[in-house]
Amino acid sequence: MSEPGWFEEGARVAVLTAEPIGRPLDYRAPEGGCYNGAFVEVPLGPRKVLGVVWGPGEGGFDAAKLRAVNRVFDVPPMRDELRVFLERMAEYTMTPLPQVLRLATRAPGLGDPPGMRTIYRLGDREPSRMTDARARVLEVLEEHGGAGFYLSELAHLAGVTTQVVKGLVKTGALIEAEVPRDQPFPRLDPARPGKALSEAQTAAAEALRAGSGAYSTTLLKGVTGSGKTEVYLEAVAECLRKERQALVLLPEIALSSEFLSRVEARFGARPGEWHSGVTQSERRRLWKACGAGEVQLVVGARSALFLPFRDLGLIVVDEEHDSSYKQEEGVLYNARDMAVLRASGCSAQVVLASATPSLETWANAEAGKYQRLDLRARFGTAELPEMGTIDMRDEAIESAHWIGPTLVKEVLARVAEGQQAMLFLNRRGYAPVTICRACGHQIGCDHCDARMVEHRFLKRLVCHQCGETKPIPVKCPSCEVEGKLAPVGPGVERLAEEVAERFPEARLAVLSSDLFGSARALKEKIAEIAQGEADIIIGTQIVAKGHNFPRLTLVGVIDADLGLQGSDLRAAEKTFQLMRQVAGRAGRAEEKGAALLQTYQPEHPVIRAILGGDEEAFWAQEAAARQAQGVPPYGRMAGIILSGPDLQPLFEVGNHLARNDAALRRIGAQVFGPAPAPIARVRGRHRVRLLVKAEKSAPLQGALKAWLKGLKLPTNARLAVDIDPQSFL
Repeated sequence: MSEPGWFEEGARVAVLTAEPIGRPLDYRAPEGGCYNGAFVEVPLGPRKVLGVVWGPGEGGFDAAKLRAVNRVFDVPPMRDELRVFLERMAEYTMTPLPQVLRLATRAPGLGDPPGMRTIYRLGDREPSRMTDARARVLEVLEEHGGAGFYLSELAHLAGVTTQVVKGLVKTGALIEAEVPRDQPFPRLDPARPGKALSEAQTAAAEALRAGSGAYSTTLLKGVTGSGKTEVYLEAVAECLRKERQALVLLPEIALSSEFLSRVEARFGARPGEWHSGVTQSERRRLWKACGAGEVQLVVGARSALFLPFRDLGLIVVDEEHDSSYKQEEGVLYNARDMAVLRASGCSAQVVLASATPSLETWANAEAGKYQRLDLRARFGTAELPEMGTIDMRDEAIESAHWIGPTLVKEVLARVAEGQQAMLFLNRRGYAPVTICRACGHQIGCDHCDARMVEHRFLKRLVCHQCGETKPIPVKCPSCEVEGKLAPVGPGVERLAEEVAERFPEARLAVLSSDLFGSARALKEKIAEIAQGEADIIIGTQIVAKGHNFPRLTLVGVIDADLGLQGSDLRAAEKTFQLMRQVAGRAGRAEEKGAALLQTYQPEHPVIRAILGGDEEAFWAQEAAARQAQGVPPYGRMAGIILSGPDLQPLFEVGNHLARNDAALRRIGAQVFGPAPAPIARVRGRHRVRLLVKAEKSAPLQGALKAWLKGLKLPTNARLAVDIDPQSFL
């Protein structure tokens, strides 16, 4: 009698691949048999593709014509827990299962046999002749701290041919080395003492330790600087003591450097990393170590949620409110919600940490679905910053300037005291609009329904929707008059010009994601600022995400009204979160901090709530408004996005759906649209949206499936379903 989940040689097995087929296909088990969940290589047409054994074959196909599995990879099979999670996620997000499987198989070289590998590292000599291509290769290696790369990977990252890399080996500037393919991860020691905790931190840590070992979700809400990280690291320690694996999700790769150092100080070794800045060889090593249970803690971006952990016992979602946890392309999912879904299937604990939680998480805690722990004071002697507004209607501000006299005075005072000041503007680039003063033409993207943003540091115009760039023109592309193109409105680069003019003696640092060629360069700049190597910091929302600048005592928000414009369902929530998070950068050490918001609407309810500091009152008021409208988190929504090269066929499909909505009316749902998306064209494709709204308890996915069943799309058109949309663009 064979083991459960084991398929003998020649048995019919179902194999799911990441190819767009929509379902598993039947194959014959290979020589030696295979387990359920095994990672295999199978023939698909003329190609060989990666797949996972998804159970016994369905039959209905002549067994004699079945093709055999080519080989079984030497990695642990995908556990039932992960396969069930992927199926439940596919069902919830209404995404074809093969697309979801692709998220869980993003590791290069899974089929490579164990052994040695050739990598390329920095040598100890300078090349006798330096070229641009050679310099790019050396720069890539320096940015990654000298980490070893495969030949093809290094050449690709540097944008050169492999011959350039091999030429550097001959000069001694690079070393070609044979190393063990997968070196073990160092062991973390949960017994090492952590930092001394306050009474409130100790109580919160004890509560998290008590919940370890079983499924639960806890909101860890603490004001900025209250020491949430040290508290949830105690939950990590408890998880490791139980010899289970832990995962910490971070919203921004730039946060990882400081966090990894804190983990190393706490546990005596660095954890595994999983994000876009990790080399392919490291991704492969970590993926295999997760499945074998050989890595205890992983710190990563949202895609780390799909790693094949052998025994996942804890998931921490840090800054759980952050919008970057929502994947907006391909598989549309929210990593915060999927973390809860995955944890529920493997008896894992979830900690959602934030100073300004999402309304969804706040409401779940209020309803008793999530536990809640509060840290109401900053750690140690640090105090929360004083909040105030500057009424711009009363400021005598010069034309083409954006820093009012009151804020200028406050910045000068801080710099004179040897402290740091931060000016926040949530707008990248130099100017959001470039207009022709001769004919009024505004320069737009050739492929999107969006204006191009001037990036003066790059000397380019950039589309923030599709990434298209082009040189800043000398003459207007519409009327061809020269010298009449003018930037309108401020971006952080233009603000930097004004700061240099107003504060010529001050050392200036600009933090914006598009100004750094690599994550490593951004991390280095953040470290320099933390060490005091800047007097004035200008930043976009990247500065709001967990950074600790000890000498920073003043935060000035240039345009606090920016996020309140438009009709975004979450505009008030997002503005409240962003302003409180940015303000929280000030006064995190001994010196008292202040945050000043330049606004033309000081009486706006959201601005008043930000100043008032009564966060619970704000959430309660926002919750009541959403409940009255029947919108999330007190109702359900789904976005239907139709896209294609031609607009009219998309509207025809949209109107057809709107007219034939019986399946949705049966559950009491409403359909709004079709209408052009606010960004009506992206990368040359027109976009049309419909919005479905239903009650909280409505079986929305089933109704949507019935509504869309049998729908025929025009040639080259695509339809995407966005369950729980965060953005309506």
